[in-house]
Amino acid sequence: MRGIVKSFPGVRALDGIDLDVSAGEVHCLLGQNGAGKSTLIKVLSGAHQPDAGTVEWRGENARIADPMAAMRLGIATIYQELDLVDGLTVAENIFLGQEMATAGFTRRWRTDRAARALLGQLGHPEISPNTEVGRLSAAGKQIVSMARALSHDVKLIVMDEPSAVLDKEEVARLFGVIRDLTADGVAVIYISHRLEEIREVGDRVTVLKDGRTVATGLPAGETPTSEVIRLMTGRTFEYVFPDRVERDDEAEPVLRVSGLSREGEFQDVSFDVAPGEIVGLAGLVGSSRSEIIETIYGARKSTSGTVTVHGRRLRPGSVRSAVSAGVGLCPEERKSQALLMAESVANNVTLATLPRFAHASFIDRAAERSAATEQVNRLDIRPQDPSREARTLSGGNQQKVVLGRWLLTGCDVLLLDEPTRGVDVGARSELYDLIRELAAQGVAIVMVSSEIPEVLGLADRVLVIREGRVVHTGPAGEIDEHQVLDLVMEGSVT
Repeated sequence: MRGIVKSFPGVRALDGIDLDVSAGEVHCLLGQNGAGKSTLIKVLSGAHQPDAGTVEWRGENARIADPMAAMRLGIATIYQELDLVDGLTVAENIFLGQEMATAGFTRRWRTDRAARALLGQLGHPEISPNTEVGRLSAAGKQIVSMARALSHDVKLIVMDEPSAVLDKEEVARLFGVIRDLTADGVAVIYISHRLEEIREVGDRVTVLKDGRTVATGLPAGETPTSEVIRLMTGRTFEYVFPDRVERDDEAEPVLRVSGLSREGEFQDVSFDVAPGEIVGLAGLVGSSRSEIIETIYGARKSTSGTVTVHGRRLRPGSVRSAVSAGVGLCPEERKSQALLMAESVANNVTLATLPRFAHASFIDRAAERSAATEQVNRLDIRPQDPSREARTLSGGNQQKVVLGRWLLTGCDVLLLDEPTRGVDVGARSELYDLIRELAAQGVAIVMVSSEIPEVLGLADRVLVIREGRVVHTGPAGEIDEHQVLDLVMEGSVT
């Protein structure tokens, strides 16, 4: 891949990426969240078309128009977010799109036999081809996704965080499969944040940063952790954060989280948030940061532990309990989880406070619009038209609409999950100012961000999360980006 460029509204995701992969090697692709890894492999798999650059496949220029074109070339991708169909069986998922049929009828026995052979090759003969995929564990689904990739005549397999849901024994089996594939001349692109895995299974390493290739061809087993982290953390853009606000260190916490756990996702998470304090959760994608704040909000039900707001214990798994206690959530995927895209800004802003405008079963539209207009003006949502549909706004203004909803409720605790994702640099700065302003008004804020400088720059205190456990808690000013990465990767900086 040469000079690959890909832009989305407000962000240049790839800015001239170069990558070479040889037959029979495991080429490891490293970089922080947002470095461009996922976008790059979507270009390679045909899911995205590059704006510029070329892809050369087996000595010839190739245009990979779509995922089926990639598959015909022999390129298979196993995504971190698995693309399986829960209602179909294991065998049906493995051979989806390549069904074995005779005279229009699927030959189930042939499909089942081929599926059993692939599952056995992966070291999981216990998985039945006739089981519905929706009934499998996360690790089981990962195995089925790998079997689907192996069902094709592959020359290159891309594996995006394949070990994230596997235990140590399953990871060992996976590495055995990878070694068998490379012995047969198959190339593997392996993406992982676990540097110990890179050293065990990798041959060469390429490091991405801010959509660029900053190093390539590094020997996987010999490059020090400190050098990898240095390459990953250098940046091409500046973060400008407003000054931290002064707080009353003696104030009683608004939010208390004690021993919070959710089986299979995170364990024993405890922290307090005082009025006007911003607590940041730092960690890799898949470390359960989002699951933690969704459980605090009641969108997920905890298996143990407690959440209290102003001393009032919230009912596990109850959003109503959290909202009535003054908790608001701006979720990671605002378009699918927070906004009604075809509805007006006014309707979206008042969504959590609609009963306030209801009288005798009728909505007082004038009062509703007045309240929404106040938030539009307060947050400088552009254009300043409460009747505009949410889908017509930029990402930054859509995020302001979600914030306006919770400001209208007068919330005391605000949970922010990736508040600046998909937001351009100018709007990002506005959101930073707004978050600090809310803290200055006494709102207790818990923030998740995949961008470590953003967490360290905005938060007063930081919790570092690794695989569902808190591995560090302390003031944001007493830890730097390198140390956070070292903690989440279990490396030792030398």
